[in-house]
Amino acid sequence: MADYNAFPRSGTAAARSAAIDEGLRSYMNKVYSLMSIGMLVTAVTAFGLNQLAIGADGTATELGRAIYFSPLKWVLMFLPLVMVFAFGAALNRLSTSGATLLFYAFSAAMGASLSWIFIAYTNMSIVQTFVATAAGFAGLSIYGYTTKRDLTAMGRFLMMGLIGLIIASIINIFMGSGAMQFAISTLGVLIFAGLTAYDTQRIKNTYLELAGSDSEFLGKTAIMGALTLYLDFLNLFLFLLSFMGQRE
Repeated sequence: MADYNAFPRSGTAAARSAAIDEGLRSYMNKVYSLMSIGMLVTAVTAFGLNQLAIGADGTATELGRAIYFSPLKWVLMFLPLVMVFAFGAALNRLSTSGATLLFYAFSAAMGASLSWIFIAYTNMSIVQTFVATAAGFAGLSIYGYTTKRDLTAMGRFLMMGLIGLIIASIINIFMGSGAMQFAISTLGVLIFAGLTAYDTQRIKNTYLELAGSDSEFLGKTAIMGALTLYLDFLNLFLFLLSFMGQRE
C-alpha cells in the first residue's frame, strides 16, 4: 500500500495530492518512454533483418533462406513467447537496469520474428497501418488514463475473450479458413483496443496504490507496464494490418 509518510509533511492534503500527481506523471512518462523505445527497437530489427534476408533482386539471401525457410523460423517465432515467460519469472531477481535490458532484448527478438511482414505487405501499407495504430492507441490510452469509470469488469471480460481468441487462432492454423481468420482479426482489434484502455487505467492505479514505495520496485512495475502496453500496441497493429495491409 502507499506510504504517504514519504511525501512532504506540510500538514495539508493538497500538498500530498500534488506530490502524488507529480509522481504519477513521471511514472507514466517512464512507462510510455520505455514502450516507445521498445517499439523502435522492434521496428529497426524487423526492417534491418529483412533487408539482410532479401537481396536487391527480391530473392532470399542465405540468411533469408535460413530464417524464413528452415526450422530456424520456428525458433524465431516462439523465442519472444519464451522470453515473456522468462521475463515474468526473473523480474524480481533482476535490477531495474537488468530488467530494462531484458525488455529491449525481448523487443529485438520480437522484431526478428516479425520481419516477415516486409515480405507479405508493402512498406507503405505497413507505415500507414502503424500511424493509424499509433493514433488509435493514443486515444484509447488517454481514455483509460482520464476516465472515472472503473474498467475492471470490462478487463475481465476482455481477458476471457483473449483466451477464446488464442484458441480460435490455433484451431484456424489447421483449418485455414479465410472467414474464420476475418472474424479472428475483427475480434482481435476490438479486444486489444479495449485492453489498451483497461491496462492504462490499471497501470495508473498500480502507481496510486504503491506511491512512496521503493524506487527500485516502482522502476520494475514501470517496466512491466511498458511491456503490457507494448504487447497491446503490437497486437492491435498486427490485427489492423490484416485489414489495411496491401499484399506484395
